[in-house]
Amino acid sequence: METLLIRRRTTEDLPACIDALAAVQASDRYPVDWPADPGRWLTPSNLVEAWVAVDGLDVVGHVGLAQLDAATLEPSLAEALGTPAAPVGSITRLFVTPRRRGHGQATQLLEVAGKEAANLGMPLILDVSDDGHAAIALYERVGWRRVVTTRADWLNAAGEHAVVHYYVSPETARKPGRAARLSE
Repeated sequence: METLLIRRRTTEDLPACIDALAAVQASDRYPVDWPADPGRWLTPSNLVEAWVAVDGLDVVGHVGLAQLDAATLEPSLAEALGTPAAPVGSITRLFVTPRRRGHGQATQLLEVAGKEAANLGMPLILDVSDDGHAAIALYERVGWRRVVTTRADWLNAAGEHAVVHYYVSPETARKPGRAARLSE
């Protein structure tokens, strides 16, 4: 695994993040539809913090940690998490540019966001579209556990309601009382 500098994202990083996202979108169609305001898309209102992986001056990866209200979770996901009363952390806007894939940057970005969620005492989840095969393989390889599959209210590249898988982080799955629910 090659280690690049991973640091907190600054406002000055947004243009480079947008350029990196454009490369990802051209390669993978993530996001499915290019946002009208990519800077705002990279900075959702529930964002706690974001980090970038940099190679010299180039942003080559990005991840955000969002905070979700436990009461708004998909009921089956809330049940799998043990119906948390506190906020839940969610991985958001994770991507690595095509030329930097396969070197461990996505894993490193997940680890950084995971440590922050743990510091904040939040269980950590993520969601991924069924057609994100490489992302799914990564999450499962590094120990994330799929707990729920649903249909989204947004459309995938085929124009159908996307099938979305929800995963919990390895740390969340290890919490006392959750392991039994997550293995059912």
